[in-house]
Amino acid sequence: MRNLKVKPFAFIIFVFFSISFVGISFLTSREVRDITSALTVAYKTIPVILGLWGLFVWQGWKIKCLNGWLVPFPNLNGTWEGAIQTTWKHEDRTIPGPIPVILTVKQSFTRISCVMRTGEMTSRSHFADFWIDGDEQLRNLGYSYSSVPSTLVVDRSPAHDGTITFEIIGDPATKLKGTYWTARKTTGEITLTYKTKKMLDEYPAELGEHPMKEKR
Repeated sequence: MRNLKVKPFAFIIFVFFSISFVGISFLTSREVRDITSALTVAYKTIPVILGLWGLFVWQGWKIKCLNGWLVPFPNLNGTWEGAIQTTWKHEDRTIPGPIPVILTVKQSFTRISCVMRTGEMTSRSHFADFWIDGDEQLRNLGYSYSSVPSTLVVDRSPAHDGTITFEIIGDPATKLKGTYWTARKTTGEITLTYKTKKMLDEYPAELGEHPMKEKR
């Protein structure tokens, strides 16, 4: 994950270092007259810089005003709701209607994980990352996943691996729109909208049943 834009980050570090250097010199009443005294004060700024860095990595990167010019990727933490439209065909050659789905995103400054749930399966991500390039007008999230179905539908929908790519829409992000393909040679489209900061750990029954349930 390309976590920071280098030039703005370097400038901010320089500013904080300078402020810390002057502040420590003033508080300790230490005059900077030569290299030795300068290095002594500079050494004392290290805990300050590390502390600020720790706060930034913990929560600071989520501050909206930093998004774009310093932190290139959006904060997607929370639960997203929407539907999957698959190209998979049932044995009677019919294609199921939209499948209700939720996606929970757990994101930190250094990693992101995604769990998708329908009424019949749960898929968990691996190798998730952003593709962000302002010059190319690119704002994507992509990940590979492993999907585990309910034991009631294993005969029709076995466990499988796949890949999803989402286009991130809105600033702040309010919509994810993408495509997927699987090792079962199926494809489809997924559209999601942001629902809540809470990360649901179960598929909500009120979203409706899987459209294939009646054909079990």
